[in-house]
Amino acid sequence: MKLDRIIDLSHELYPGDETSELYLKTYFIDEIFPKYKLSENQWYIIQKVSFMSHIGTHIESPLHFMKDGQDVSKIPLEQLVGEAVIIDMTHKRPNEEISVNDLLKFEGKIKPGDIVFLHTGSNRYIDLLKTEYQHPYLSTEATEWLVGKGISCLGIDSSGIENKATSSYRQPNHQILFSNGVPLVEQLTNLEKLKKDRVLVFILPLKINGLDACPVRVIAVEED
Repeated sequence: MKLDRIIDLSHELYPGDETSELYLKTYFIDEIFPKYKLSENQWYIIQKVSFMSHIGTHIESPLHFMKDGQDVSKIPLEQLVGEAVIIDMTHKRPNEEISVNDLLKFEGKIKPGDIVFLHTGSNRYIDLLKTEYQHPYLSTEATEWLVGKGISCLGIDSSGIENKATSSYRQPNHQILFSNGVPLVEQLTNLEKLKKDRVLVFILPLKINGLDACPVRVIAVEED
């Protein structure tokens, strides 16, 4: 298979400069492991990282809202690696609903087992996450419709899929997805760089037991 283009759909993160916790501390190796003896001016470092599970481009697992739900390490790879269909919702304004009727226009493009990415264009407001910017949201009926289509994973290029005005902390769309075993990826970026509306996608969280969510590197591959 000849690969035409590889597109990074993940935001770059900057320790100490994110809304959510992300800290990086650097040590010379002998500060942590004294048995290592460094020569003068030798550069040999090791680092400690601390981060919030919901930071940057991240995946959320059923454990986020379900006590007995699977964590990110248990999401089957078949749900995270495969064909993704890109749904163009860039005409939607902040706080505008994405309805079933909006999605019906793409019904013929969504296949069982597909990863579905909603392209709203909200990623251009990433710097405004510090004020939790508003974005288009899914109606519960639309989320149920997507689940009914048999999708394996849902992603969006904004900080969420809920109606901020009415969902409060109940998060009904999350509940619908997770109760059906569908993980959610939030804060995608660069969807506008894709030339095709169907691409091969890799979504790979850290395999850490017990994590409800995890930053991810999401890669799209467009075949020649």
